[in-house]
Amino acid sequence: MLDTHERKYVQPSIDHTAQWFLKKGRTANQVTILALFIGLATSVLYISGYPLIAVFFLWFSGFLDAVDGTMARHTKTSPFGTVMDITFDRMVETGIILAIAYVHPELLWPLLLLSTSIIVSITIFLVVGAVSEKAGIKSFYYQAGVAERTEGFLLFSLMILFPQYLLWTTLIFFLVESFTGMQRFMEAKRILS
Repeated sequence: MLDTHERKYVQPSIDHTAQWFLKKGRTANQVTILALFIGLATSVLYISGYPLIAVFFLWFSGFLDAVDGTMARHTKTSPFGTVMDITFDRMVETGIILAIAYVHPELLWPLLLLSTSIIVSITIFLVVGAVSEKAGIKSFYYQAGVAERTEGFLLFSLMILFPQYLLWTTLIFFLVESFTGMQRFMEAKRILS
């Protein structure tokens, strides 16, 4: 929801950073790979006991994830770049969930529920994008929802920074992600029927 409706406020800094990378001769795919490694560092930092730095790395990786897409749109988008982008996003999210499970094994079941809701929601998102004839500014049809990347980062940040509320933030994340999956499923029924 925030990605769709509030991006306009951060887009100038995304554009500026994208132009800076392009002037340095970097490609969108290179920035995608950089965002992956910074995002995966979030998990390592969290396990190592540095939650504040982990959250900073998480958000920096998300910022670079937005920058790479802007770079691609200013140059030439590639289908493989889209595959890398979506795959690496899930790898970062999975890494965070695994890191939290490692530090808090007593919450394995709620974290498995969260993982399942993310898998279902992203599956609907990807299948609708693949079978839809609509196209947005991205290289596939983008289904907006209550839980987009920014909401996920907000909830992951709460999970990392406030372990005393980890059970509740995990369950809230599960409910928000499940609602988003149902929302996307109903939209798919409407636009694909």
